[in-house]
Amino acid sequence: MKHLIATFFGIGHLRPAPGTWGSAAAVVLGVAAYELIHPMLIPAGFALATLLGFWALPAVLAQSADGDPSEVVIDEVAGQWLAMCFTVIPLARHGVSILDAWPGFVVPFLLFRLFDIWKPWLVGRADRRGGTVGVMLDDLWAGLFAGLVSVILAGIYHAVLEPML
Repeated sequence: MKHLIATFFGIGHLRPAPGTWGSAAAVVLGVAAYELIHPMLIPAGFALATLLGFWALPAVLAQSADGDPSEVVIDEVAGQWLAMCFTVIPLARHGVSILDAWPGFVVPFLLFRLFDIWKPWLVGRADRRGGTVGVMLDDLWAGLFAGLVSVILAGIYHAVLEPML
């Protein structure tokens, strides 16, 4: 069960770029949950994925020679849903379909992947820490940064660019 959670039910075994597959699966599930069930499932999913990641990873990492096995993507799922929270919560509060406001999931996805791969500042520091905390924390930092930059870009678009169009 812990391996299934860590690989997000096998998504982490997809190649190439299992982290991108994990993030993409999180976005697809998040958009479906937003539209079909309830938008607040994304923040709830973030919290659940984070808790399950911290629970499952110690056992999975203990069985691996690699300190951060590529098939482990629960960290990407948690980070991606964190990034999406910054846009989906305001969209839901205004009653906007996420499909109509598609940058609300595309931009956090792209920014999350950028920060997760580039590993600037606190993302890289957490990644170098290693262990369960390092594996999870680098993606949570990447998700936080992606969410914040998404909000900044949305603000620039709506305050500066949109009035000019």
